[in-house]
Amino acid sequence: MDEKTKLTADEYPISAAAPPALLAYIALGANLGDREQNLKAAIEKIGEISGVRVTKVSAFFETEPVGGPPQGMYLNAAVEIDCTIPAGQLLRELQGVEKELGRKRLGKCFPRTIDLDILLFGSEVIDEMDLKVPHPRMHDRAFVLDPLNEIAPNAIHPILGLTVAELTRMYRERHTDK
Repeated sequence: MDEKTKLTADEYPISAAAPPALLAYIALGANLGDREQNLKAAIEKIGEISGVRVTKVSAFFETEPVGGPPQGMYLNAAVEIDCTIPAGQLLRELQGVEKELGRKRLGKCFPRTIDLDILLFGSEVIDEMDLKVPHPRMHDRAFVLDPLNEIAPNAIHPILGLTVAELTRMYRERHTDK
C-alpha cells in the first residue's frame, strides 16, 4: 500500500456502542372501555419508549376474567420487543403507559383499562419486590400463554427450562376435561 491509500483510525468516526438488545415479551389485557383501542394504543405507546422496538404482535384473544369481582370479558395480547433498557426501567415505563391510558390500581384482579406485564426479559431471572421475571403465574394462565405462543413458541422460560409451546401444551393437558 502506498502512502495515499493508508487509512488512519481517526478517519473513522467512533460512536458509542449501543447496549445489546434482548428480546422481551409483554402481556397486555383490557376489559374496560374500548378494549381493542386500549390494546392498540398501549402497543403504540410501548413502541415509543426510548430503547424499545416492537417486533411482533399477537392476535387479540377474548378471555374470561380470572378471579376478582364480577366483571366483563378481557381482550388479551402479547408483544415481542427488542429492548436496550434495564427491566426495572421498562417496568416504570410500562406503568407510565398504564397511567396515561387511565389505569387505576384498585387491587388484584379488578377490571382495568389496560394491564401490562413483563413476562420474559431475555433469559434473565429477576426477583425484586416490585418485579418478578419470568412472570410467576404465566405458565398457568391461558390468557397469557395463547397470545405468547402465537408469537414466540420457542421462547424459553428461564426457570422451568421449557418452551412457551411446551408450557401451553402442558397447560392444556392439565385443564382439559377427561
